[in-house]
Amino acid sequence: FPFYYELKIAFVAWLLSPYTKGSSLLYRKFVHPTLSSKEKEIDDCLIQAKDRSYDALVHFGKRGLNVAATAAVMAASKGQGALSERLRSFSMQDLSSIRGDSSSTVPPSVTVRTSSKQSQPKTSRSASEGTGSSGKC
Repeated sequence: FPFYYELKIAFVAWLLSPYTKGSSLLYRKFVHPTLSSKEKEIDDCLIQAKDRSYDALVHFGKRGLNVAATAAVMAASKGQGALSERLRSFSMQDLSSIRGDSSSTVPPSVTVRTSSKQSQPKTSRSASEGTGSSGKC
């Protein structure tokens, strides 16, 4: 189509020009009568879209909360062992055995569980043999 871009620029200039008021003319002649005749249908479509969007928001909100709750429960159940191990590693029994306090109140028959990454505390065998216990709890 010859002179397409030139005609397009001229049309846009006609629409934007305050002297010709091309956009106002197009709106009054074509857009406003079409919108006025279809106003009822447009309002019905807007109401249906609003209802559908609210229902979709509620539906996906419930699903999102269910997924989040399930993930939280799964994380808590899987992480419970790791959490208790970490809390156990900071217990007073571990701290007293690391410091080497001889005045600790920990009975000699109690064994201290440590993870494989931590070094085993050194305990004297004479203390556990002196109680006469067989090593069973």
